Amino acid sequence: MDAQTRRAQAFKALHEREGAFVIPNPWDAGSAKMLASLGFEALATTSAGHAFSLARPDGALGLDDTLANVRAIVAATDLPVAVDLENGFADAPEDCARSLLRAAEAGAVGGSIEDATGREDDPIYAFEHAVARVKAAAEAVRSLPFPFLLTARAENFLHGRPDLDDTIRRLKAFADAGADVLYAPGLSSTEQVLAVVHAVAPKPVNVLMSGALDLTVAQLSELGVKRISVGSALALAAYGEFFRAAEEIQQQGTFTFTRRSMPFSQANRLFKG
Repeated sequence: MDAQTRRAQAFKALHEREGAFVIPNPWDAGSAKMLASLGFEALATTSAGHAFSLARPDGALGLDDTLANVRAIVAATDLPVAVDLENGFADAPEDCARSLLRAAEAGAVGGSIEDATGREDDPIYAFEHAVARVKAAAEAVRSLPFPFLLTARAENFLHGRPDLDDTIRRLKAFADAGADVLYAPGLSSTEQVLAVVHAVAPKPVNVLMSGALDLTVAQLSELGVKRISVGSALALAAYGEFFRAAEEIQQQGTFTFTRRSMPFSQANRLFKG
């Protein structure tokens, strides 16, 4: 069995066992290696965190940039890696499907596509077109020689459309179209999470914990959530601390931030391993 198949089977098993698991979101190989050292069992890339690391806004990178980052993260650890493919970097279902296959070629064992268009004037794909994109992506990944988990995202809540009924309608249709995992980023209450979990059961649900939702891993597990991600939250935490430290130097002329820094020896050991 090759390494990618082992990772794929391990990733699938995480979605089949009891309880929820956390899939944190590294933005580069270094952050991936740090997360792996802490004992996390799988990783998912963050499009925003990666873009910020290249001095670009979220949504400004292309498929080639994304896959280069995937290859670096896959090489940095032995963990299963899922990739944030935004809208598949394409409108057409067949092109979206090809993006999933290219992600698999880069070493990923899972990936997500969203029903957001990337266009401010028309941010969400029409229902039938969104379903067709998921169906094409699901058919494509089923052709792979290992289990590649497709996550379908309904993006209403991130684009000023807090319509739970339409979001659930989309997620149920995505599940019927072949998606393995369902995901509605931006949910903000226990009731919304429960409604999504119940609507698509027994398919696993991913919940984003980087916003108004204030629940623990144990609480989310009790609600029936299978997978918990944090999106760009870890990248923003890192950049926030960096910015505050630099701001302290510039504005106050002090260096108290060094008392909170990771010791050099610890970081050096981590990246030697």
